[in-house]
Amino acid sequence: MRIEKLNSLTIFFPFLNDEGTVKKAIDDAYFYGRKFANKLEVIAIHGGKSKDNTLNEILKQKTKYHNLIVIDKTHNRQGYAVIKHGFKKASKQWVFYTDGDLQYDIKDLEKLIKAHYRSHVDVVNGYKLKRRDNISRIILGYPYQIISKYLYKLPIKDLTCDFRLIRKSKLNKISLNAKNASILLELIMKLQYVKSKFIDVPINHKKRKYGKSNYNIFNLFIERTIKELQTYMFLRKRLYNKNHENN
Repeated sequence: MRIEKLNSLTIFFPFLNDEGTVKKAIDDAYFYGRKFANKLEVIAIHGGKSKDNTLNEILKQKTKYHNLIVIDKTHNRQGYAVIKHGFKKASKQWVFYTDGDLQYDIKDLEKLIKAHYRSHVDVVNGYKLKRRDNISRIILGYPYQIISKYLYKLPIKDLTCDFRLIRKSKLNKISLNAKNASILLELIMKLQYVKSKFIDVPINHKKRKYGKSNYNIFNLFIERTIKELQTYMFLRKRLYNKNHENN
């Protein structure tokens, strides 16, 4: 069955210590992006001071794909919040992003696009069918997933699944200010506030073939529990006040 193409699409990746996956990620973005959209834009973000040759690999791809947009944030100190530069730079009607470590398969973007055409939502959010991480991340991940959904009352199943298709017109209505991994909570809460419609789609998650995670268990606990809770309380109060001002 032939997929109905999006009119225009931005695909972007945050890369950090991902030398071994840069080429395939960008090749796949152009290959599948051209199948799934009439107009395509690809953005590669170098999200920090990589310990390998990630930036050089990105620049090498720039010689192959001349219209590849490169955002060099070598001096980034905001961790995963670097993705806000991708959202800001994106210029197409739809924005898709996923991690540059290739634990997700970009061809699964087709599932997100089909879900959009079935439901006409604004945000299609992937959720991992089975998590393929080391045991410590899995042990932390499942309780966190349950807590984040029910404590924050989010409209999605899996906040940490960075495999999302978002309508750009909704992104234009929000600003992202987080300086750590709590940006994911801020992103979903603010999209929810501007009345975005959401749907979840099951996505395959693969074992990492190159490198290792840039976050250890302590980082994850601090950024995805304590800092997210602080972000949630701040945003809930701020958005509540804005809503009452508008009324």
